[in-house]
Amino acid sequence: MYSPGGPTGVAEPGPGRGQGLAQALGSGHRVPAPLASLSLAYCSSLKLHQELELQASSPKDPSPQPQGPSLLMLWALQELDLTACSKLTDASLVKVLQFPQLRQLSLSLLPALTDKGLVAVAKGCPSLERLLLSHCSLLSDEGWAQAASFWPRLQYLSLYSCSQLTEQTLDMIGQAKQLQILKVGMCPGISMAAIRNFEAQLPQVICIWSHFMGGADLTLTV
Repeated sequence: MYSPGGPTGVAEPGPGRGQGLAQALGSGHRVPAPLASLSLAYCSSLKLHQELELQASSPKDPSPQPQGPSLLMLWALQELDLTACSKLTDASLVKVLQFPQLRQLSLSLLPALTDKGLVAVAKGCPSLERLLLSHCSLLSDEGWAQAASFWPRLQYLSLYSCSQLTEQTLDMIGQAKQLQILKVGMCPGISMAAIRNFEAQLPQVICIWSHFMGGADLTLTV
């Protein structure tokens, strides 16, 4: 069940694991209340572009009104949790994740997320302040080289167990001058020396969580 809580509601998935998303968004024939927060975490069967896309009108009904769930509810979305929605692909994210006002996003535990999807999210959601990408093992330095400049407002970033990332990504993340918390544990390509250099360049960072990074176990707190 989904229960919008007033003008800017909060929707959370029920036992249907995302199957009721279309019903939650409502019909395109009425204007729904906009959602500010939406959690679809662990909806393992969710295919976002199929759930949210506007269906084409039938030949018998040339009206431009959408026949399926409406994206009007999501125009003001500020928080979105897609953790462990394992069937999501780059193609899904490219089509759907275009929320200029979105401030918080979790894409952790998405095994199919690649640099292409990361760059699409960066372009579609430029206002992010909190981003979680833990256990996205296909992300690389190349993707961050293209995406980082779109997120100057980032304050919290989790890259835990993104095993392909190296200190080159730290250089790119350094563009986020408002960053306060960074998690890079279980990233074997990032050394302690690189972390200390990063910390020196960004004195506003108050915590760098680097559990088992490069074989070490350390949390640096300023």
